[in-house]
Amino acid sequence: MKDGFIKAAAITPKLRVADPEYNVSELMQCYDEAVSHGARLIVFPELAVTGYTCGDLFGQELLLRGAAEQLEAYAEHTRGTDALSFVGLPLRRNGKLYNTAAAVQDGRILAFIPKRFLPNYSEFYELRHFAPGNLTAEPFLFRGKGEPVELPFGSRILLDLDAVEGLCVSVEICEDAWTTVSPGAEHALAGSTVVVNLSASDEAVGKGQYRRLLISATSAKSICAYIYANAGDDESSTDLVFGSQNIIAENGTILAESPLFDANVCYADLDIARLVHERQRMNSFGLPERGAALCGEPEYLHIPVHMESARTPLERRFDPHPFVPSDEAQRKSRCEEIFAIQSRGLAKRCGHVGTKAAVLGVSGGLDSTLALLVTARAFDMLAIGRENILAVTLPCFGTTDRTCRNACDMARALGATLKEINIREAVSLHFRDIGHDPAVRDVTYENSQARERTQILMDFANQVNGLVIGTGDMSELALGWATYNGDHMSMYAVNAGVPKTLVRHLVRYCADTAEDGALRDILLDVLDTPVSPELLPPSEDGAIAQKTEEIVGPYELHDFFLYHMLRWGSAPAKILRLAQAAFSDDYDKEAILFWLRKFYWRFFTQQFKRSCVPDGPKVGSVALSPRGDWRMPSDASVQLWIRELDALR
Repeated sequence: MKDGFIKAAAITPKLRVADPEYNVSELMQCYDEAVSHGARLIVFPELAVTGYTCGDLFGQELLLRGAAEQLEAYAEHTRGTDALSFVGLPLRRNGKLYNTAAAVQDGRILAFIPKRFLPNYSEFYELRHFAPGNLTAEPFLFRGKGEPVELPFGSRILLDLDAVEGLCVSVEICEDAWTTVSPGAEHALAGSTVVVNLSASDEAVGKGQYRRLLISATSAKSICAYIYANAGDDESSTDLVFGSQNIIAENGTILAESPLFDANVCYADLDIARLVHERQRMNSFGLPERGAALCGEPEYLHIPVHMESARTPLERRFDPHPFVPSDEAQRKSRCEEIFAIQSRGLAKRCGHVGTKAAVLGVSGGLDSTLALLVTARAFDMLAIGRENILAVTLPCFGTTDRTCRNACDMARALGATLKEINIREAVSLHFRDIGHDPAVRDVTYENSQARERTQILMDFANQVNGLVIGTGDMSELALGWATYNGDHMSMYAVNAGVPKTLVRHLVRYCADTAEDGALRDILLDVLDTPVSPELLPPSEDGAIAQKTEEIVGPYELHDFFLYHMLRWGSAPAKILRLAQAAFSDDYDKEAILFWLRKFYWRFFTQQFKRSCVPDGPKVGSVALSPRGDWRMPSDASVQLWIRELDALR
């Protein structure tokens, strides 16, 4: 369970109704297969020891005694392994019968958790056989074949596993999840990060999709993992059919799901560390007064469970581009939503300051292209003519014919006012003023060009009473890949919340939806142009000589690092592991480590640039505004992170 992961299994075993011995033999076989697969949390369906559809046979002494004895046999079978499993069975206590889940580990029954909400409608008559479970854990003398043993019995029982920090497991049974305030919600407020549900939910038209939505939403609201094991078609079909729909969800995402009508198992790797981080981040979760109101007076019994920590063999897929939806239809919808956020943010700012003009530098690169497209959309919203957008191209020593041509053609295609100013002479004069040899192509050589451009844009904005629109993106902010008080500065930064990998898809979306064929061709050529600040002279054949990703590293890696560091608080060792899984076909461990170290060094040393960035709209779950999502001291030390990285070599 290194890095906060633990593998879970939801299993629908083969069964015979009212045959505990056969059923438990199947449970044992399923348990062994799951353990060999690496599962450490294993959940079986409701009343799996007897079958859910026994009807009035639940009143038979022989069935109840057989269920208890076979549970004891199942527990003994698990001896020598430390996976925690949950098995459903009917259990008699104090003269009443309960629909219960038994928590079993390493040869021991740890506790019994009863079902609290019993259905009593057309399909199900559980109140005919069972009593609602109690809240507070009470002692119960369990009798199987061996000596009686006293065990806790009650709904409010939490199992605290020491293998993963924050791993706390609780139980609800079928109908419990469908209630207005479910036991699982109470358990989550009490600290449970994993809720397991032993279920026997019949099939009806559309119910599978509703069940899926319910489980997904439940895991999202409770910020937990949810393991749902459902009964299958070996149950009696006298009046109902059960579809064995097993689902494992985590914080609103379905990680694994088995198809209907096939007795089977689904596995998923739960990221408990991610859940713990999310709860820590969301202070509105688990407020003491809210927990007290929902949970009432009865306190929870915490049962410590020892489980050896091990490295979980990961099967979970990690998206190499977490900022970009992999589904094409969803990606288009997301792009349109982001454009709306960016353009409406700019429209609000223009309306507030009372300006009807905008100034931005266009280079023929991705970022300035996106900024110009957003500005055009904002001006359309405000019913301001696009000719009031002053698109300024400022070629200098490193500008290539290709990028300059694309910048000019795009400004014309969008109906903006184009102005071209070659700044070679101005920058050369500045070099003479400060005594810099232009043959020395160092940071002064590069940054002087960026600052000259910003000065011209600011002065133009004064002339037209407009705003300078920033073009830099969030990935550049993260790496500090911007000239301080050069392209770092503007009056409103429309791309500040958009990472580089997403910028490309937004421009692609505009190309795909453009009605103007000429504009589409320009955008496609921009997409095909290497990312570059163009601050160093081009090669002899006129090609771009300075390619950003050869200097700072691949943006797809840096965006991956940024997402997992900021969104989930992941440490370097975990990020390395996830990146190796996500980019296994593209980068080896040494390359990932090299660029990860570069990322951390730049991220920490360049915070001073982020501490004074212009306003700009947040568009996703990760943002770097010093006024909002990311407030970091500019002189924080990176050594703790570097030491962990060095230890990974």
